[in-house]
Amino acid sequence: MPYWLLILLLNALLPRHTTTAAGKVPAIIVFGDSTVDAGNNNYIPTLTKGNFPPYGRDFDGGVATGRFSNGRLVTDFLSEALGLPSSVPAYLDSSYTIDQLASGVSFASGGTGLDHLTSRISSVIPISRQLAYFRLYKEKLKLAKGEDVANEIIAEALCLFSVGTNDFIVNYFVLPLRPAVYTLAEYVTYIVGEADSAVRAAYELGARKILFAGLAPIGCVPFARTMNHDAPGECNEERNQAALMFNSQLMEAMGKLNSELPGAKVVYTDIYGVVSSVVSNPSDYGFVNVAQGCCGTGLIETTILCGLSERWTCQDDDAYAFFDSVHPSQRTYKIIANKIINTELQTLL
Repeated sequence: MPYWLLILLLNALLPRHTTTAAGKVPAIIVFGDSTVDAGNNNYIPTLTKGNFPPYGRDFDGGVATGRFSNGRLVTDFLSEALGLPSSVPAYLDSSYTIDQLASGVSFASGGTGLDHLTSRISSVIPISRQLAYFRLYKEKLKLAKGEDVANEIIAEALCLFSVGTNDFIVNYFVLPLRPAVYTLAEYVTYIVGEADSAVRAAYELGARKILFAGLAPIGCVPFARTMNHDAPGECNEERNQAALMFNSQLMEAMGKLNSELPGAKVVYTDIYGVVSSVVSNPSDYGFVNVAQGCCGTGLIETTILCGLSERWTCQDDDAYAFFDSVHPSQRTYKIIANKIINTELQTLL
C-alpha cells in the first residue's frame, strides 16, 4: 500500500479528539441576568428589554431576540461547542417545544440579581422564580421523555449561573436602601450566601454539573467610567474591588459545595481576569475601543436608550469590547466562552 494511502486510512480510522466535550452533554441550562438572558424579558412587563434594534443586528438574520448584545452570548457559544444548537432558547418563548428545550434552555432575566430586591427594582424575574421555572421544566421533560430520561438529561446537563452584577452596579452603589443596612463587606457575604442557596436549590432539582461565573471588572464598563466623578473616563476602582471581593468569597463557597453535595461538580469560572485583560490590552484582541459602547455615544446608553440612539450606533461592532454602556459585544462574549471551553469546561465535564 502506498505510504500516503496508509496515512489517509489511519487518519480516518483513528478516534477524533477535540478540546470540548461535544457529544457528552445533552443540554445546557442557564440561570442569571442580562449576560445570559436569551429573551425572557420580552414576555414580562418590564422596561429592561433588548428586543429592538440595534440589539441583535449580528445575530442570525439580524433579529433582535432580546439578547443584550449585537449577537450571540457566552451560553450560545458554549452550546455550540458542546455539539448542541448554536443558540440557547428562552424558556418563556412559547414558539419552542419541550423537545427543542430539552437540549438547552435559559431562565435568565436581564436586570435580576441574587438579592431579591434587585429584581424588584427592574420588575424582572428573580432567581427564585427562575428555579421555579426549572422545576416546571423538569416536569414537562418527564412527560415528554419519561422520568428516567428527564432525570438523566438534567443530571448530565451543564447548568450555568451568571448573576450578581446588578446587585452591585444598580442596587448597592446607586440606590440607598442596601448601603443603609449593610457595609460593602456584609453585603458581599449576603450575596455569596444567596449564590450558595441558588446552587443548592438547583442541586435538589437534579443538577449535578454546575458552573458559576464570577463578576467581570464592573468598574470598567463604559457606564461606570462615565459616572466616575473622581476620574471621569477611567475605571472605577471601588466597583472593581467590590467585584474582586465577591469573586474571592464566591470561589471559596463554590469549592466547599463539592464536598457538601454528593455527586456534584461545582466549578467557579473567573470572568474578571479575561475581561480585565481585554480592557488593559485591547489591541492584543483586535479591539479599538474599550471605554465606550458601540451604541449611541457609548457613555450611558443601554436597553431603551440604545433604541433611541440607533442612528448613532457604531458601524464596526467588532472594534468595540462593549456593545452598549454595560453589556459586552458578541466578540467579547466569544473570547470569554473560549476561555471557559479551554479551562473550566474540561474540569467540569
